[in-house]
Amino acid sequence: MNDLDLHLIHTYNRSITFVKGEDVYLYDNTGKKYLDMGAGIAVSALGYSNDEFKQGLKDQIDQLIHVSNLYYTEPVVRASGLLAAGSGMDRVFFTNSGAEAIEGALKLARKYAYLKDKGSKGGIIAMEHSFHGRTMGAVSVTGTKHYREPFEPLIGGVSFAEYNNLESVEKLITKDTCAILLETVQGEGGIYPASEEFIKGIRMLCDKNDIAMILDEIQCGMGRTGKLFAFEYYGIKPDILTSAKALGCGVPVGAFAAVEKFASAMYPGDHGTTYGGNPLAAQAVCKVFEIFEKEHILDHVAETAPYLYGKLQGLAQKYPSLITDVRGKGLLLGLEVTCGNAEIVKRAMEKGLVLLTAGADVVRLAPPLVMKKEQMDAGIAVLDEVFGDI
Repeated sequence: MNDLDLHLIHTYNRSITFVKGEDVYLYDNTGKKYLDMGAGIAVSALGYSNDEFKQGLKDQIDQLIHVSNLYYTEPVVRASGLLAAGSGMDRVFFTNSGAEAIEGALKLARKYAYLKDKGSKGGIIAMEHSFHGRTMGAVSVTGTKHYREPFEPLIGGVSFAEYNNLESVEKLITKDTCAILLETVQGEGGIYPASEEFIKGIRMLCDKNDIAMILDEIQCGMGRTGKLFAFEYYGIKPDILTSAKALGCGVPVGAFAAVEKFASAMYPGDHGTTYGGNPLAAQAVCKVFEIFEKEHILDHVAETAPYLYGKLQGLAQKYPSLITDVRGKGLLLGLEVTCGNAEIVKRAMEKGLVLLTAGADVVRLAPPLVMKKEQMDAGIAVLDEVFGDI
């Protein structure tokens, strides 16, 4: 075991100590420079050198870091309005993380069903190969057995349908179903966007049965696909939406938001958090929205994402025996490989490129949304070297 792990519970296989970030680069404790195409797992959308973002946090620290949610603060009022307007939802609850956002979304769906019928069993349909977090509720709706089995018994009433197979969802609906939950773009499951037929079909099933459509946009939201939220591509709107990661661009904050019909099911005392949406976290959310608009982040993603996708397609054509598919949406992209995704990520790291894995055979790219084309070229050049070496 690494000496650095002496007092850490061994839940991660860490290998590098990063000490500094600048632009879209990271530096380790030896001074080595890395191009970051993982962005802290799709978190650091603005990179590491946005002075306006950092100054906004510093200013808030000088004013007020925390008071309890028994009181209003100016940042949380502003942040809730910005997220509601950006998502088309009516009401927002701020959390500390994406997993907590999922927990709140599940509770909200079940509370709505309970108010309609106190005998409701609160059934939830989730998707196979999904990933929603590691708390007990979130892992209960995560559609990969090895995440769930060591922690059973989990919350009951959860069944799993096949992603992008509407018939498999419809077969699972019963009178006790209260929600259908899915990622608009599956992340850990292999970077699979929802098909238009599938997501529109789920919207119709939820309307028909008066159940909540919950979209998890913790990873694929906040501009990653070129729109603020990926569901905007499909011309539909969820009843409940979860967000985190780039919502705070490194400050721990998440949220679940809902249309009024579902949001109104929550009463005082039904849910709570000590730190969620405190002034510092809420100020981070405000600055992210402000900078996204001022610096035209969505336009930049819309311009650079097809460029990166094209470069990855070029790699796939050059190494057809090693790369079998390129897929994703916006700047959440995956290379399906035959040579071991962990090995690719390891070799790229040795050459100064930070990448991610997804599932067992996908190399995931989720760079900061501000990354420039010439920086993308540098990352592709490293990948070209890695595949060439193999």
